[in-house]
Amino acid sequence: MAGELRDIQGHWAAACIQQLASRGIVAGYPDRSFRPDNPLTRAEFAVLLQKAFPGVRRSRPGRNFADVPSHHWAAGAIANAVEAGFMSGYPEGQFKPNREIVRVEVFVAIASGLQYLASHSATVTVNRTFIDAAQIPEYGVRAIAAATENEIVVNYPNVRQLHPKRAASRAEVTAILCQAIADGSGGSPVPSAYVARVRSQEIRGVWLTNIDSEAMFSRDRLKFALERLANLHFNTVYPNVWSWGYTLYPSRLAERVVGFPHHPAPWLQGRDLLAEMVEEGHRVGLTIVPWFEYGFMMPPDSVLARRHPEWIARRRDGSDRVVESGVERLWLNPWHPQVQEFIQGLILEIVGDYAVDGIQFDDHFSIPVDLGYDEYTVQLYRQEHLGLAPPDNPNDNNWIRWRSHKLTEFIRQIYKAIKGRRPSAIVSLSPNYQDFAYKFYLQDWRTWQRYGFVEELILQVYRDEIDSFTAELQRSEVQLAQRNIPVGVGILAGLRTRGVPIEQIQTQVQVARNLGFSGVSFFFYESLWNFAPESPADRSVVLKKLFPSKLSRPELGTGWEPSV
Repeated sequence: MAGELRDIQGHWAAACIQQLASRGIVAGYPDRSFRPDNPLTRAEFAVLLQKAFPGVRRSRPGRNFADVPSHHWAAGAIANAVEAGFMSGYPEGQFKPNREIVRVEVFVAIASGLQYLASHSATVTVNRTFIDAAQIPEYGVRAIAAATENEIVVNYPNVRQLHPKRAASRAEVTAILCQAIADGSGGSPVPSAYVARVRSQEIRGVWLTNIDSEAMFSRDRLKFALERLANLHFNTVYPNVWSWGYTLYPSRLAERVVGFPHHPAPWLQGRDLLAEMVEEGHRVGLTIVPWFEYGFMMPPDSVLARRHPEWIARRRDGSDRVVESGVERLWLNPWHPQVQEFIQGLILEIVGDYAVDGIQFDDHFSIPVDLGYDEYTVQLYRQEHLGLAPPDNPNDNNWIRWRSHKLTEFIRQIYKAIKGRRPSAIVSLSPNYQDFAYKFYLQDWRTWQRYGFVEELILQVYRDEIDSFTAELQRSEVQLAQRNIPVGVGILAGLRTRGVPIEQIQTQVQVARNLGFSGVSFFFYESLWNFAPESPADRSVVLKKLFPSKLSRPELGTGWEPSV
């Protein structure tokens, strides 16, 4: 009897084992054990199939196997499994009844016998659903995609890890059969947390900036832009709120520190751009995640730099100008406590005063590697290194590590502060690839996401060549992040001086989907339509094909707790 099984109490599949045992589909051993974690042979699996699906009609002719004589204890069940279309033999005329059946074979068998067919791209389905999709043998991709759509794939303990080549345990096969027998009716006792489901959510984002674009220059233009995006089934906007050392929203803190409540541009006067953004964006169903585009960076003539020269980061020779994209910049010192207080204050002002859905930082929430020799940082280093001065070489590994760690500590502080003010706010980051970000800008985002300080990652991959684009997405730290949080791909839609063909954009979106990423975001709004070889109308047609229907954003939270 099911209740007499002595070794399933507390097991994750106990309820399912009990249910199928009561129906005579599975059974224990004479010693009243079930041995749930033991592997299952192909012959044993054939017997279970015969008991679980007695009504499946035979659709193929029988076949004799050299290693399954007529007196074999499972000969009848094996013949039934083959004739019903569940299982097949091997090319050499053998069935290999004593061979342990692996998980991919279980799903292929059930999908074949029950004639499951995938209704969507099998490659996209498995890559979006399973973090180890690359391990699925080619012959099993379609079957596993179909099995996933029919919700019979059971993965314990991590629902996103398939382990396709691992021997299937008795408990796993029992749970899979429970799902298949229930046939989507909801009558299966398998815990839903372990049932894989097609991930039908996707980040569809775009960055909205005040440079080379007038989309934010009036409320009417802003309304038009947001409605346009919503109609094309985008779901996320990352609007710039911090530019050239000014906020783009009325800030009490900025007025006190900078002397201006917001950027002095005429189009901002008398407006609360962020309030408009939230109101109009939410009205059409868009998620609004304000973006600190300039991070710690600002122009040399900024009011903030003139007011607080002690906040500026410097090289060892005392210079402070950094040329980026042919333009001179200054960088705030992210280790200076007053800088930290100011930047964190702006962030908390936003999440506290506006109904935003999160905050996004990017590659400028960092500092060039040759900076860090200002008086404050040098003294801080001396305090922690027995009075020794920092190395003269800015690329010294220990010096890089120390400064990077200090930046990580600030990110930890910001994360906790944001969650304390608005727990539902998404903390998003859009960096360059890890090696570049760390070695040249001290931004160790791999550690940030591993510790839980980043809840969404949009990796900037502004490449034209598809091979280099793909290679960036296959880096180990990116794949690791995909296991923990939603990871999207930042795709360049074009610049004022550099148009990007819509065909390239379309290809890159498809590559991101095929590799299982959680979505994409385009840099930037204006170049989706303009600065391009095609007309705005032609580009809109392709965008409609890319996003044919509405999808929600991925839900945050995987059971993985931040180390705060």
